[in-house]
Amino acid sequence: MHIGIDARLPFYQMGGISQSVLHLLPALAELDGENQYTIFHSRRDGRFYIPSSPNFQRRNLWTPCHHRLEPWSLSTELLPHRLDVLHSPDFIQPLWGAKRKVITIHDLNFIFYPEFLTRESLRYYAGQILAAVRRADAIAADSEATRRDLIERLGVPPEKVKTILLAANPVYECKFEETAVNQTLRKHNLPRGFILFVGTLEPRKNLPVLIQAYALLRQETAVDVPLILVGGKGWIYDDIFTAINKLGLRAHVRHLSGIFDEELAHLYHGAGVLVTPSFYEGFGLPALEAMHCGCPALVSKRGSLPEIVGPEGMMIDDPEDAPAWAEALHRILTDSGLRTTVIAKGYAQARTFSWAKAAGQTLKLYHG
Repeated sequence: MHIGIDARLPFYQMGGISQSVLHLLPALAELDGENQYTIFHSRRDGRFYIPSSPNFQRRNLWTPCHHRLEPWSLSTELLPHRLDVLHSPDFIQPLWGAKRKVITIHDLNFIFYPEFLTRESLRYYAGQILAAVRRADAIAADSEATRRDLIERLGVPPEKVKTILLAANPVYECKFEETAVNQTLRKHNLPRGFILFVGTLEPRKNLPVLIQAYALLRQETAVDVPLILVGGKGWIYDDIFTAINKLGLRAHVRHLSGIFDEELAHLYHGAGVLVTPSFYEGFGLPALEAMHCGCPALVSKRGSLPEIVGPEGMMIDDPEDAPAWAEALHRILTDSGLRTTVIAKGYAQARTFSWAKAAGQTLKLYHG
């Protein structure tokens, strides 16, 4: 069987979807030495995502991601490859070009919260999702929550969509010397025990409420640690910095960008808590990364996040309840017994996710 995997997105944006592709490929290579794989790169991408296995090869494509003519031009480029299966991890597949089309849908944020997207992004995603799920022969959903949304909101037949849970970058499972962690903390002038947020700065992450909760925490308790926001600026993020300034927190809230992999793992090891107050998450990778690193994860009870932290994880029912966030932050930062329990349960929960498992389920989806 000749399987094609679209790996153009990492050239344009190294976000969660791109990272999932890069970790899935070696796991597939470890599992499957029989089928032939063609990994499609952007022709402008000088990096190689190809495992060393002899049944994996690279081919370049001219069509850019998210172009208005992508369904047609990509189809034309793929025809000569005579693919049995094409996997489109960013869910927008070509009109033709493979006998069997598999797509991955990570979330339906643009349906539940259209106000959180730019007009251009909303037009692109919402305008193509229905056609994409109809044309696909099989759909992988990152979580049971996303699978349920696809069935209930878009009418996808249950037998067509399978839940395939992702996993974390293996770097977060590594043991790090305290000297390495301390070096990264010194580099960024951070004390241990800070409050950490990881993710793109965008409306659905609910950061203004987190900042309100942080202000309450400082006003009403003796907790005095900084709030560190790690991630690139996405869109419609001005409200975040307006809230920081309005609440007089410029000296206490810091934004760091360009932090990846090992350095981010060091931050997880040095943090007192990771907080993810999102209105909606298709998977919620930072919570999984944090648990691998022994950092307690405090998340909203929305989307896939309950699946990530498990039924005994720390969750807030209402993402907009700033006092509830403040109270939970105070508990996890000051109650050593609770902290020890949450960390132990987090380790156990994190170990239930693996790329080997995800690759095995994905390969079954390719075969149909």
